Amino acid sequence: MSAVLSTSTSTPAPAPALEAPRSPRAERRLALVLVLPAVAIVAVGLGYPLARQVIMSFQRFGLAQQFGQAPELVGLDNYAQVLGDPAFWASLGRSVGFCLACAAATVVIGTAGAMLLTQVRRSIAVGVQIVMLVAWAMPVLSSLQVFQLLFDPRSGVVGWVLGRLGAPGMVGYNWLSDPLTFFVVAGLLITWMSVPLVVFMVYASVTQLDESMMEAAQLDGADARQRFVHIVAPSVAPVLLLVSLLQVIWDLRVFTQVHILQQSSGITDQTNVLGTFVYQIGLSGGNYGVASAAAMVMLAVSLVLTWRYIRALLTEGDS
Repeated sequence: MSAVLSTSTSTPAPAPALEAPRSPRAERRLALVLVLPAVAIVAVGLGYPLARQVIMSFQRFGLAQQFGQAPELVGLDNYAQVLGDPAFWASLGRSVGFCLACAAATVVIGTAGAMLLTQVRRSIAVGVQIVMLVAWAMPVLSSLQVFQLLFDPRSGVVGWVLGRLGAPGMVGYNWLSDPLTFFVVAGLLITWMSVPLVVFMVYASVTQLDESMMEAAQLDGADARQRFVHIVAPSVAPVLLLVSLLQVIWDLRVFTQVHILQQSSGITDQTNVLGTFVYQIGLSGGNYGVASAAAMVMLAVSLVLTWRYIRALLTEGDS
């Protein structure tokens, strides 16, 4: 009896002590420790080349400096030479116009493609995405080879089709001999290579929408355009801002596609963009100081064009 009473009246085990919350200062210190490795990698991988380029943009750095001669500090002379060169301004105008046209076409076509995928069966959508993934993953040089064959003046399919459709002057036409059609080919190539990524990102965002909202809007009499404008577009706006930002950055610094097409066309001055302009000054002309200054101006143009998108993304993140 006493044993039973002693057991029933025994003192319960103490509850485990709760861990004291970290102070804001400790939280900031922990966050700093966690982010330092990534910052160090970025600083080494991107920071050093950028700092080296900034320094070279204020120096006379040519072939002699490549072989050991000390570079000479020239202040803003390289920037003055770049900004005073009419060829730079012509390349800048082409780059900005070409960039904005390609980025707009890519985002519009990619968004339309993503919306179309939402209207078909899942098996068909998956099959289309696999095909687009293969096209997106294709190396740049392979894509260039395909487009050169398509637009070849002697055996190209595009000229033959246009001739069949009532434009006989396009049969045998050299698309790369004229600056306008040159950029048409380059723009189609870049858009074709960029659209799949936009489709993937927008499609993934659209499929996360609440279907009940779309059904309710449809019951209220909203057509497809109204549902897109008032429901889909506001919901996927952050994704559209992100892909627009990426496309502007990528299309402004395009180089490989234009450079290879220039080798086939034989015209360079009339088709130069900022990337090929910097290449001709630096690697072809051996004037790395002026090329570095032109590259820094190119970076400034990128920031000007993308600042609105960056600010919008930051605003979306804060909200």
